[in-house]
Amino acid sequence: MTQNSSGAGKWMFVLAWVCAFGLLILVFGDLLEQQVNPNQQPKSMRIDNQTEVRLKQNHAGHYVTSGFINGTPVTFLVDTGATDVAVPAHLQDDLGLIAGRRGLAQTANGTVTVAETRIDRLQIGDIELNNIRGNLNPGMQSDQILLGMSVLKQLEFTQRGEWLILRTL
Repeated sequence: MTQNSSGAGKWMFVLAWVCAFGLLILVFGDLLEQQVNPNQQPKSMRIDNQTEVRLKQNHAGHYVTSGFINGTPVTFLVDTGATDVAVPAHLQDDLGLIAGRRGLAQTANGTVTVAETRIDRLQIGDIELNNIRGNLNPGMQSDQILLGMSVLKQLEFTQRGEWLILRTL
């Protein structure tokens, strides 16, 4: 009987360590995600007749924010060097996008064949835009979507310190 309680005690000790380790992973995972995307719930303000969303820079100096494409949650990386919204091709079905005409695009990783697409509805905070030009890029492996100039040219945007201010026109 002593041997059984000793064995059970060891298993309880191991289980306690596994639970503690799991809790640490959960806490630090959330902290890391907050560093990558400090704008997981972008706040909107209404100023006169304009809607404004402020995005905080992440630890690498990029503007990353959560948003929606056709009602599906996504993560955007603001990229003023991208002509259109660049969507990883593997997200096409999840986002309800239709591949159109194929063409070549110059990217940071070289030339790639992309398919044109139209985004019915794109949303960041309370800013909502419709019928946005985009492309489906098979070379993009992550789930992050590049928020390019096909969106940004429809907004007023200003950088102040570590903030990017997006405002409807």
